[in-house]
Amino acid sequence: MTAWHHPTEPVLADLSAGNLDEGSALVVATHVALCAACREKVRSFENVGGVLLEGLQPTSLKSDARGTILEKLDLPGPPEDGAVREANPEGLPAPLANHDLGPWRWIGRGVYWRTVEIHEGDSRVFMLKAAPGTRLPHHRHQGREWTCVLQGAFRHDLGRYGAGDFDEADESVEHRPFIETGEPCICLVGMQGGIELQGWFGRLLQPLVRL
Repeated sequence: MTAWHHPTEPVLADLSAGNLDEGSALVVATHVALCAACREKVRSFENVGGVLLEGLQPTSLKSDARGTILEKLDLPGPPEDGAVREANPEGLPAPLANHDLGPWRWIGRGVYWRTVEIHEGDSRVFMLKAAPGTRLPHHRHQGREWTCVLQGAFRHDLGRYGAGDFDEADESVEHRPFIETGEPCICLVGMQGGIELQGWFGRLLQPLVRL
């Protein structure tokens, strides 16, 4: 799988430093699991961070530091090189393994939506699945929207986005994605702020995703 659209280097640096909220980190980490080039960049940032830590003066630990470290040792490690590890029978990327997924729900002709459980932060995360040839509602953003394509492909005014690609939108973006012919398009979406949807499909979708 070759990705053509990637998170910016500052975003990857924030991921490696743990500076992203849970929902945003999930979408970026999912792309990283699918993209060898971005995995290498994240490793580079982590190496730089390790060198900087070595240069810091020692300081005393908090009383609960031992327990916190032991808890973190139980968390899954970063994606390995090569093929994406399957986290579940659906074959979803490994970063989704620790998140409960709701059932697929029909929300319009050829379009389905499912929840992705997030515990912290102000991002709302969900998955969308749309049939080939579907045109999603024309919308503009009131905040940040990050999308990782898991399967299939879509197009809008800013280009084509296929499996593994990362799409970043903000208040300056207004678009109407179109699903390419072939297989259904499945995306993981993380949003901060709302979007303004237009048309009957938009009015149907908006309350479901709590925008």
